[in-house]
Amino acid sequence: MSARPVFDELIHAPNRLQVCAMLAPVDALEFGAVRDSLGVSDSVLSKHVRVLTEAGYVSVAKVPHASRTRTWLTLTDAGRTALDGHLAELRRIAGMAGGVADRPT
Repeated sequence: MSARPVFDELIHAPNRLQVCAMLAPVDALEFGAVRDSLGVSDSVLSKHVRVLTEAGYVSVAKVPHASRTRTWLTLTDAGRTALDGHLAELRRIAGMAGGVADRPT
């Protein structure tokens, strides 16, 4: 069953869209791996993660590891549904552009 196309302005911000896309195929990713992949600072990623967490799209788990605490990010079911809907809407919009190009003049 395909997702219902819904444009989600919260996810659409480039860094938040990338965070959700990175988390979609995995159970969880470590905060530092996401930060390094995006090429942003801790504070920038923290702000985006906070927005996603407050929306219920991402969950955060702090896990002790050796003498440090590692932060893991997980896309929630609500986040997965929102991402699937947003991607479906982007595909629908992109399809319209193809339709316009194919229109006879």
